Amino acid sequence: MLLTTKSIHMNHEFPRMHVSLYVSDMAKTLAFYTSFFEQEPEKVKPGYAKYILRQPALIISFVENKDRVQSNFGHMGFQVETLEELNTKLAYAKEKNLVSKEEIGTNCCYATQDKFWANDPDGVQWEVYYFHQDAEFKGMFKKVCQNIFSRPPIQKVNCRPKEAIYFLNRRSRPKAAFFVKSRSI
Repeated sequence: MLLTTKSIHMNHEFPRMHVSLYVSDMAKTLAFYTSFFEQEPEKVKPGYAKYILRQPALIISFVENKDRVQSNFGHMGFQVETLEELNTKLAYAKEKNLVSKEEIGTNCCYATQDKFWANDPDGVQWEVYYFHQDAEFKGMFKKVCQNIFSRPPIQKVNCRPKEAIYFLNRRSRPKAAFFVKSRSI
């Protein structure tokens, strides 16, 4: 088949996403992700492993290299279609001791969500969430939510529901955190 510019641009979807992460301990990584993904890896070689997820379509590989591990790049996650699916995944993750935090009715990323979090052995955060509806923030809360994404975190904090709390680091640069009905496990 001859590929033309027109035939190449007809399909605007990517069929599968690929992510590759550096890890410090392949054995711990395999134990975590085999439980988290609920499947065995497709390929395991010295210092390398790959999982192929069908739903969502994702190829994720891990390369053992302690010097390149960086866990503060943000987070990754999966959106589920129903609350029942979220609850099923949460029950399984709890059974495997993977859950680091649950959030119910959280207003984050301009959306109301129910979610839970799991951290891999190198600190990569995974969010599994159900989207309820879009949310808007006004006044101080809007400013706080914008600050969450524009500044690095300085500490982990257990916040009370519906409060915005400002923190100062040693250089007196303001930091912000905002959580709703958040509970650490």
